[in-house]
Amino acid sequence: MESFLFAWTALKTNLLRTILSLLGVTVGIFSIITVFTLIDSLEDNIKDSLSFLGSDILYVTRQPFTPEADGVYRWWEYINRPTMSYFEYRVLEDNLQNATAISIGANRGGIVVKSGNSSVSDINLGGVSYGYSNTSEVKIEEGRYFTPTESEAGRNVAIIGNRIATDLFGSPSLAVGKDVKIRNLKFVVIGVLEFEGEGLFGPTNDNAAVIPYNSFRKLYQTGTGSNREIESYVALKGIEGDEGFIELENEVTGIMRNLRTLRPAEKDNFAINRPEAVGAIIDSIFNVLGFAGAIIGGFAILIGGFGIANIMFVSVKERTPIIGLQKSLGAKNYFILFQFLFESIFLSIIGGLAGLFLVYLITFIPVGNLEITLSFRNILIGLGVSTVIGMISGIVPAANASRLDPVIAIRAK
Repeated sequence: MESFLFAWTALKTNLLRTILSLLGVTVGIFSIITVFTLIDSLEDNIKDSLSFLGSDILYVTRQPFTPEADGVYRWWEYINRPTMSYFEYRVLEDNLQNATAISIGANRGGIVVKSGNSSVSDINLGGVSYGYSNTSEVKIEEGRYFTPTESEAGRNVAIIGNRIATDLFGSPSLAVGKDVKIRNLKFVVIGVLEFEGEGLFGPTNDNAAVIPYNSFRKLYQTGTGSNREIESYVALKGIEGDEGFIELENEVTGIMRNLRTLRPAEKDNFAINRPEAVGAIIDSIFNVLGFAGAIIGGFAILIGGFGIANIMFVSVKERTPIIGLQKSLGAKNYFILFQFLFESIFLSIIGGLAGLFLVYLITFIPVGNLEITLSFRNILIGLGVSTVIGMISGIVPAANASRLDPVIAIRAK
């Protein structure tokens, strides 16, 4: 405790030197934690934007979401594969034993939705089967979802995004029951999706419209299996107890290979995609970015550490007579050691706290759609790095001070 108080008194006595000493650590911690915070925030926002894929859903499509095991994405092969057909979806729906939900869907962007003399452009139109609400999260603010009859019969009903409802009808509550036109075909609005706001990758469900899959087929050629039509996908939700959905994947593979009459030696001409594979790629990318950021920030914190070490050597030089007097009065070596070590650690931690405070202020700066958050993990990293740098920077000056001969130290000038 006495060593602690000596160190604290020394810092307060030399206030200007203290401030100048901790600036290096402040800049270093600010640099490294800012990089970590931006990377973590960007990663979280990307994963949130992809959360619509679900974590327990398999997607059967013409092409995979990610490159193959050898790292090559063979697009020239995938474009010649047949798309998922409506018939294949029906066979899967009737025969799968390891799926609790199944749906088929297709999308088309750049659509114009009209109502009277008003129109909204650049809309993403999705055609989905009734099971879509079980394989994806559908948050409806006003109205309702499709009925099985509406879905099967391909009735002209639509669920529209919040921005579409507001732009065309003034508010979501006024949209339900009104008519809209999509490619000159009239649809009745039966529901409005909850407001989401701008996403990291641009438009969200606020700029989307959803209609029954069989209604979508009236507008666009899809569901026949041709590789020249709008591609359809089949989404499957697994059952509990099927660890990793291995049984479901094997079952789907067997049915699809049989439907497409593939020989045992032939490769699959379809892909079974897992959303976690996309997450793994994102993790690997941000791990590399985090490592690069740590190296860059590490140089900044290293400079701060050298600054503290230099100041500590100066401090030991200035207080050598006092050290000699303390040791002549019976002070132990560890007492002297802790004085300077505590002083070095204090300098580094105060500098680290200042750097963390600056990072915290950055979180209030709007950066487009990116929400920046300073995590508790990064706070601990900042404080931990500060403490370690303080110990490393102060250990040599402190050890030198503790080994001084009291007689020589008292006579030092």
